[in-house]
Amino acid sequence: MRVSDHDQTEALQLDALKAACCDAIYGDHGVSGTVTARKGLDEVLEGLSEGDTLVVWKLDRLGRSTVHLLQLLAELRERGVDFQALTQGIDTTTAIGRMLYGQLAVFAEFEREQISDRTKAGMAAARKRGKHLGRPRMITAEQARRYAQRLETTCITVDDLAAEAGVSAQTLWRAIKTQRTAQ
Repeated sequence: MRVSDHDQTEALQLDALKAACCDAIYGDHGVSGTVTARKGLDEVLEGLSEGDTLVVWKLDRLGRSTVHLLQLLAELRERGVDFQALTQGIDTTTAIGRMLYGQLAVFAEFEREQISDRTKAGMAAARKRGKHLGRPRMITAEQARRYAQRLETTCITVDDLAAEAGVSAQTLWRAIKTQRTAQ
């Protein structure tokens, strides 16, 4: 069971889980469902073994993210652990429950693909606008030009120049190469 703020009570969930004859009841009090690492959740997942059934009052008590919920359900299935959501009638010990689980999995896969497509489109648009994606560059284009010129006109080694710049030789070479291809 889970309640997301300290003013809420878990009495309704506790009564339902007791009525379902749960052997052990775990809880997270004052923890949002969007938090994937929760003490009670971690403890219950750790304690489950093949043949057990994880019972929740309502699906959103396990988590709010569809992707996270489906990852948890897939993990349970791989471990041979059944799942029940009391208020939604999801029960993977039955054919209908497994069908509902399968439909949820299809929707989750679709959602993951949509998120991935939107992310890729956003990154492509950012690149078109000249935005650098990823970690900030350690060496600017101007610095790379100056370092390249120093390597060509002086006797300094790449290792010494990299040490002077406070970066690895590989980082220095990459910056110089990127600057040259940009010209």
